[in-house]
Amino acid sequence: MTQLPDAPEHILSNLIETCLKAGASDVDASLGVSEGVSVEVREGALEGIERSESQGVSLRCLIGHRQASVSGSDLSATALATLAARCVAMAEAVPEDPYCGIAPASELATDLPVLDLSGDGEMAAELLEREALEAEAAALAVDGVKMVSSCGNGCSQSQSWVASSNGFAAHRSGGSSGLGLAAVAERDGAMERDYESRSVRKLADRPSATEIGRIAGERTVARLGSRKVKTQTAAVIYDRRVSASLIGAFLSAISGPGVARGVSFLKDRMGDQVFAKGVNLIDDPLRPRGMGSRAHDGEGRAVARANLIDDGVLTRWLLNGSSARQLGLEPNGYASGGFGNPPGVGVSNAFIEAGQQSPAEMMAGVRHGLLVTDMFGPSINPNTGDYSVGVAGFWFANGEIVHPVSEVTIAGDLPSMFARLVPASDLEFRGSRDAPSLLIEDMSIAGD
Repeated sequence: MTQLPDAPEHILSNLIETCLKAGASDVDASLGVSEGVSVEVREGALEGIERSESQGVSLRCLIGHRQASVSGSDLSATALATLAARCVAMAEAVPEDPYCGIAPASELATDLPVLDLSGDGEMAAELLEREALEAEAAALAVDGVKMVSSCGNGCSQSQSWVASSNGFAAHRSGGSSGLGLAAVAERDGAMERDYESRSVRKLADRPSATEIGRIAGERTVARLGSRKVKTQTAAVIYDRRVSASLIGAFLSAISGPGVARGVSFLKDRMGDQVFAKGVNLIDDPLRPRGMGSRAHDGEGRAVARANLIDDGVLTRWLLNGSSARQLGLEPNGYASGGFGNPPGVGVSNAFIEAGQQSPAEMMAGVRHGLLVTDMFGPSINPNTGDYSVGVAGFWFANGEIVHPVSEVTIAGDLPSMFARLVPASDLEFRGSRDAPSLLIEDMSIAGD
């Protein structure tokens, strides 16, 4: 890992003290270092290897209700002094923001949990190459696969330190690795492409490279012979590969800044039955080894597992300090980023709780419909929730896959889609947004 000229805690405390002496009323800052290595393979041989190292510091100064942020990568004493002076000068010159500020000391987290996020440490390039070659070979071994268009494997490590003039300070160590590839299959002159990838904190939680390659190959071959379907209204099942996209749409609709600006189709629905009874959407920042786990939010406040949707009912907005002040509410631990930058809003590990039926049982329970496995360019109107997206997948009837489908569009409006959404039982934690397969009946499908 990059060697710093001084202890990170000292660098940040000196920056904060310098800014306060120069006239800032509040200050927060962060310092981060990271390194990583990645490899690319092609046709059974190493094609490229890349190693990266970076370091940087971010600084935010507030003078009353005026704030400014600067960042840099030079951590020498001279450069940091210049950075501090520039940030204070900028804060003196910008217009006031009546809602900006830092968290009062009384609201800060005091007991930060250990979440096991540091990963396996640095992985040898030779190991990364060997696993990538195994994945490529497994995909090529699937009958019908013509080539692997890309196959990469990599790992990264990072450390970050944050501090604020309100007394908050914390350190985080993170690490992860990721392996992925895309395969191409051909039949009768027509070609199809599909992929598989996995990112994990620890290799023990990841399928083997051979399994990842095999899945990519089988998915690609299954798409051969794709065609359109007739324009109609029918059931749609979002495969768990793509179902988490609906979580993202929901989170945008309950974001405090959007609600405060009035640009959310859920802005008047707090406490309402937004999803069907029995549906729970949970955010769990404290999941060990979670890809989005965190011990505190972007302003130093405590975080906790919470049901954003509880038995179908909307329970809260996602609030940082700024949006809470705009809405006259209390911040609730969903500040993101921050420490050197104005904090945004975000969750950690959000997921829809698994239901009772398997995807196969869902397909058998509806007469026919579309199983969506890939999506392209979703369009969402944040004010109304009107929704459309290009998709590919499989047409099913009487509980069986009939043929692959491409070049179709599905459409609806998110409020009514949420209200009739049914989760399947196949939830798998793979990232920071996860959902099981999701059934929504009576969707508009535009094809031929």
